[in-house]
Amino acid sequence: MGIGRAKEGFSVFGMLNKCVTPMGRRLLRAWFLRPIIDIDAINNRLNTITFFLCCEEVMSALRETLKSVRDVPRMLQKFNSPNSFCTSSDWNTFLKCICSLLHINKIFEVGISEHLAIKLQHMNIDLIGKANSSITAELDYMSDLVVGVIDVQRGKEKGYETMVKEGLCDELDELRMVYEGLPDFLEQVSDNENASLPFSFGCRIPPLIVYVHQIGYLMCFFDEKISDALLAGLPDYEFAFSEEGEERRFYYHTQKTRELDNLLGDIYHKILDMERAIIRDLVCRVLQFIPQLTKAVNFAAELDCILSLATVAHQNNYVRPILTEDSILEIHNGRHALQEMTVDTFIPNDTKIRDAGRINIITGPNYSGKSIYIKQVALIVFLAHIGSFVPADSAIVGLTDRIFCAMGSKSMTTEQSTFMIDLHQVGTMLRHATSRSLCLLDEFGKGTLTEDGIGLLGGTISHFANYGSPPKVLLSTHLTEIFTENYLPQCEHIKCYAMSVLNPDGQTSNEDITFLYRLVPGQALLSFGLHCAQLAGVPNEVVQRAGIVLEDMHSKKPTRRVTSEKLTATDKQYQDAVTKLMAFDTQKGDLNSFFQELFPVDL
Repeated sequence: MGIGRAKEGFSVFGMLNKCVTPMGRRLLRAWFLRPIIDIDAINNRLNTITFFLCCEEVMSALRETLKSVRDVPRMLQKFNSPNSFCTSSDWNTFLKCICSLLHINKIFEVGISEHLAIKLQHMNIDLIGKANSSITAELDYMSDLVVGVIDVQRGKEKGYETMVKEGLCDELDELRMVYEGLPDFLEQVSDNENASLPFSFGCRIPPLIVYVHQIGYLMCFFDEKISDALLAGLPDYEFAFSEEGEERRFYYHTQKTRELDNLLGDIYHKILDMERAIIRDLVCRVLQFIPQLTKAVNFAAELDCILSLATVAHQNNYVRPILTEDSILEIHNGRHALQEMTVDTFIPNDTKIRDAGRINIITGPNYSGKSIYIKQVALIVFLAHIGSFVPADSAIVGLTDRIFCAMGSKSMTTEQSTFMIDLHQVGTMLRHATSRSLCLLDEFGKGTLTEDGIGLLGGTISHFANYGSPPKVLLSTHLTEIFTENYLPQCEHIKCYAMSVLNPDGQTSNEDITFLYRLVPGQALLSFGLHCAQLAGVPNEVVQRAGIVLEDMHSKKPTRRVTSEKLTATDKQYQDAVTKLMAFDTQKGDLNSFFQELFPVDL
């Protein structure tokens, strides 16, 4: 939990994000956060996606190559940081990135045939030229520069931290040769030292001269420490420290180890210092090519985004939208990008908004698909403005400057009610919407008294209708009273649609209701709330009681009380008492007998 990247979850971005590079993922998110209204830039993205869908082999080869392109900007940041040390693994990854970037040009050269090149020219896509201008010979030179200095396998082969190639620096090569020959040399010196000792040890491992980083050369005795009596006969021996573990070790400075310190010194750190100086010089030379490398990486990120969108379009049967300067919207068999992934069969719907009928009022029962429909229209418009193909059979999308939503969203961090949030969203919509805007209102007005909600909804629709050229408005509601009274102006901009339902008997609580999820012209005055409650698993007794209340309200009768065995018995007693009272003769009757009969006393 909480380890790694943030989890995207089931979202449109998560579905369209098939990027294989970190830079591509960041750029695609930036495209989602900043849709564009430059029709030429949008068409350029769409043209490139169209081209790649015609040559899937090239698309697959490019995606496979891009998988080796890591997060180059962060690598450069690490190279440039004085507090971080670049390992051989870092340089190996960097080299793979450079080689993969250079390989992109080779794929274009080999994979794009003469026919595809003509197609590129016809579609006005300068993909090869852009690749050649972005991925230049400087990257090849940079690769040769790194390969000439770094040997990424040397550390594994030699068993210690080293990566500079042999032959680059004679002094470094000599030091490394001495360091790599130390084990044999120290073993020979140890044998000579042991032979000169005036006593012998009975331990299983003879004393050895060892090299300890940052400390130098020491004589190591195993298992037991030299006694004070023996140490008195060795005036050049000085105890340094001991180690406790599986085997005990005792380290001493001797005349010979001091000679080795003076002769060889801390050879390992000399090697490290020299290698780091060489690598720092290499980093400085690599950083001189940051502009060229950044340009190549930006091209790779953009290419990764385009290939991601092309992959999703191919997998999900998306089509290319037609962008136009006209403020229209025509969608044939549009689908919801996410909803269609969660159901076996998704019912597509059409949308047609031109100069007339720009305010679409959509009614229908709960569960009939009203919210899904208006969201799918918004998603299609949004995807078209990031340069993506869209889930539909065809789509003509006019350039849209804003998409306003009042969808009843609620945040736990916002100290406002859902209705207040809706009011703020609608207020912003009414103040800033233009003829190029798309406005979505889902059940606006339901969070307050019905009369207030009807008034607010009717006023909002009237405000939009008074525009000379209203924005494109998709509005779903259950407040059908706006149709029965004169709440709406007579206006060509207002059109009514309903989500169709198959209801054989025309009853509000019929269990044979079938939702068709198809948008048709007209109005739906029934909500089928009881049927929806059954589908949601509301207990039958609750649904039955709701049916009784609804029936009494429609027939304008007093609402019948909730019945139970206890209440029924009490009601019968009261009814019997009233009957007896009505039959009692106040002139001739015996009042005492009447009360005894009315309130019998158990003896």
